[in-house]
Amino acid sequence: MIASSTIPLSANLGFLWGELALPDAIRSAKRAGFAAVECHWPFETDPAAVADALAETGLPMLSLNTRRGKPGENGLAALPGREGEARDAIAEAVRYGARIGARSVHVMAGAARGLAGAEETFLANLRFAADLAGGNGMGVLVEPLNPRDAPNYLHATVEETAALLHRLDRPEVRILFDCYHQQIMGGDLLRRFTAHRHLIGHVQFAAVPSRAEPHGGEVAYPWLFRAFREAGYEGHFGAEYRPATTTGAGLAWMREFKG
Repeated sequence: MIASSTIPLSANLGFLWGELALPDAIRSAKRAGFAAVECHWPFETDPAAVADALAETGLPMLSLNTRRGKPGENGLAALPGREGEARDAIAEAVRYGARIGARSVHVMAGAARGLAGAEETFLANLRFAADLAGGNGMGVLVEPLNPRDAPNYLHATVEETAALLHRLDRPEVRILFDCYHQQIMGGDLLRRFTAHRHLIGHVQFAAVPSRAEPHGGEVAYPWLFRAFREAGYEGHFGAEYRPATTTGAGLAWMREFKG
């Protein structure tokens, strides 16, 4: 079993404690023993209140997402003809992130798979994001999403996203490696993670196939996380799962992961 000191866990507050206001969810994550937090779309919450809760708890905010756009779009940054909206969304996320001390902005590509010009549009918007985020001391994350949960999303596999980042060649932009999505898209997580380790900036996880608490399902996460650490990963592991009942009722997995 991995020692607790080697598994810094982050609570994704887009899913965990979703019934609470974001500042209170941050406080709940601290009480539960998480070492960091991340979120989805915090823009309706006063950033000063979020910053105060982060300062009170001492938890870092690892990331936030750009807006999703219209229902079903799942982002704007790879949609040809929507560059103005995409860049407004990137600027909004960077501005908000800078006010709360977030480390990265996750730029959502959108349902652009197969669209002519989508890859080039995404590359141009990522260059814009890298310049803006880098100027504010932040990084940029991009995430491949499986088509069950995100139909027609630009990238579904880590291999596709890695190929794009090799073309981009901007060190500010890194892959968000979500074990849940990549298990669905072929598994073999350790080999695929290791092959792209130099491009990976953050790891997330949930049970497969349920996307609930991570102690059930197909993936032996305690073993996998130890292997990721041995492969040189030094970041947090983000719990981005949908609680089966309430967040508090399902936290036994944390004790199991920590031994």
